[in-house]
Amino acid sequence: MKFRERLERGEFVITCEAAPPKGVLVEKVLEEAQSIAAHVHAFNVTDLQSSVMRMSSWALCALLCARGLEPILQLTCRDRNRLALQADLLGAWALGMENVLALTGDHTTLGDHPEAMPVFDLDSVQLLDAIGKLNAGRDLVGNELDGETDFFAGAVVNPAADPLEPHLEKLRLKIKLGARFVQTQAVYDVESYGDFAQKAQGVGVPVLAGIIPLKSAKMARFMNENIAGVHVPEEVIEELEAATSKEDRVQRSIDLCARTIRAVRPLCQGVHLMPMGWERHVPAILERAGL
Repeated sequence: MKFRERLERGEFVITCEAAPPKGVLVEKVLEEAQSIAAHVHAFNVTDLQSSVMRMSSWALCALLCARGLEPILQLTCRDRNRLALQADLLGAWALGMENVLALTGDHTTLGDHPEAMPVFDLDSVQLLDAIGKLNAGRDLVGNELDGETDFFAGAVVNPAADPLEPHLEKLRLKIKLGARFVQTQAVYDVESYGDFAQKAQGVGVPVLAGIIPLKSAKMARFMNENIAGVHVPEEVIEELEAATSKEDRVQRSIDLCARTIRAVRPLCQGVHLMPMGWERHVPAILERAGL
């Protein structure tokens, strides 16, 4: 059953991030995806995440499709103008990709090519509008296409934004323009996420809560200081600091992820795991979470 069908049936879905390699050797990421394929419903393939140059998202998506795995194509506006965005979407559809996550993208100054010229011809809202037009058989300026796409489009939101209401208003606009599912920034503060979930009840589309394993207290503090909209509670950091060995720290991290998933499960329709190199721990996280 396809990702979109599971969401439309009201099932609780699990997606996992897959990062293209910085190079051409794809065997490792494909083996990792295959090893956890039985535990997740789709793979969300990043598009030059954090503005770091890597293999293209659509290329890894095509390789996943060839192995019978379902990808979600991430598409950012940072590196392409409206012509290239529409061209890549048409090509992705022709190669068998049906799911797309529309993103504005991090600025190039944050990545490994800070001198790169950013584009930002469109933003994520306008990209969703373009996807909707392609689905209707026309391009962004109304020209008729030879055939039409049927993308299942998604959007992102930061549930810990302060103030939250402007982000909810932008989310409502994204949904009006065709977003069919929503993926959130990483969740650590369950109380804060509960407040978001209550205020977002009326958006009318499934929400997948983002989950990133905390590998150490140092990582947690870094995220608090550098990642906008992410708040790791002090008691979580203290629990990681109390680890007596590397293995103990890993187990605590897995437990923290599992506890977060169990806590947010009644408040969302799925989770999106961003393992960041810890793909091997995904089955244990899901098992302890009761999934």
